[in-house]
Amino acid sequence: MVKKKAKLKLKNNVRKPLVICSVVILIIIIILLFYFNRIGELKSLGYSEDSAKSIIFKFKYSYIMDIGENKTLNKAFESDDYIKENLDSYAKIDYQNQKHLISNINKLLDKGYSVNEINLIISRGDDKSVSDFVKRDKVKYIEEFLAVDFAKLENLDRYVLYQEKENDDAKTTVLYVNMDFDKEDYIDPLVIDDFDDYVLVNKHRQLSSKYIPDDLVKIKDEYVKTDGEIEIERNVAKAFYDMAEAAKDDGMELMVSSGYRSYKDQEEITNTYLELYGQKYVDNYVAKPGFSEHQTAMSLDVASKSVDTFVNSDEYVWMMDNAYKYGFILRYPKSKEDITGYKCEAWHYRYVGKKIAKYIKEHNITYDEYYVMFLDD
Repeated sequence: MVKKKAKLKLKNNVRKPLVICSVVILIIIIILLFYFNRIGELKSLGYSEDSAKSIIFKFKYSYIMDIGENKTLNKAFESDDYIKENLDSYAKIDYQNQKHLISNINKLLDKGYSVNEINLIISRGDDKSVSDFVKRDKVKYIEEFLAVDFAKLENLDRYVLYQEKENDDAKTTVLYVNMDFDKEDYIDPLVIDDFDDYVLVNKHRQLSSKYIPDDLVKIKDEYVKTDGEIEIERNVAKAFYDMAEAAKDDGMELMVSSGYRSYKDQEEITNTYLELYGQKYVDNYVAKPGFSEHQTAMSLDVASKSVDTFVNSDEYVWMMDNAYKYGFILRYPKSKEDITGYKCEAWHYRYVGKKIAKYIKEHNITYDEYYVMFLDD
């Protein structure tokens, strides 16, 4: 009997630790399930796994669930630069895809910028320009210029100087500075190395001498007014044919007198006109090599089949009323010579697509203005 009691006592000693161990394991399982469930909930809101883990370990789960999806908060919790005192500010700042976003927000907050000012600063610049800006002492009255939708942080000082000189309103100042009106023509141009169909070429934006469009086609002989072949970008040719057919239905005969010109072609043209008419004529009417829209293959010189001076033809009147319907704009209008930098060329049309052409027509602006306001990033 004594042995039996000893055996029972041994079993009780073993059972108790097993129960405790089972309870601990059960608690761990519950905690893990709870943890992974919360990770899943946070990920379903758009937070990364690293961010979700950080949120939980910083005891901000409830805060984030109240906020919901927020890319800036996601970036903040992923970052080593996270500062808990700035959490409410992070939540109110619009996300920008910038490497040093959280670090720069912290520095701007330290300098006393408001959340609204920070939103303007980081939305008007890229990572480099914002990182450079935060090194400066606090700048006053930044809203005046940066509140303009197409303002650029990197141009802020230029806006201030230009306005002091010209006394224009903020929107006009931003527009003109972004078009480099504060610089001399052909001085310190932007060399374009990222070409697309919407490229802007003018006296401040230059194409490389090596650039040749990769989808050139010949204009059909029946539409060529001059001797020799004329090439143009394929989509431009198609749009011109559609337009010419529509004009024909109205009794008009549209022709093409010039299309794509290489850098070398423009060089020869410039030298010829320089010898014939002098520098002043060239400055007003002829683009320097690399600065001609014709090198893009997106521009055409349009002509009338029956009238040599295009501006005196019925085709000119028809084009002024209808060209935009086919994606073409008069590139250098008479009323905008101070913006385009060229005297009016009644024959020079640029293909920009129907949507843009319609907007330019309805708002009576140039492609330079449209590009700066909507396409230049």
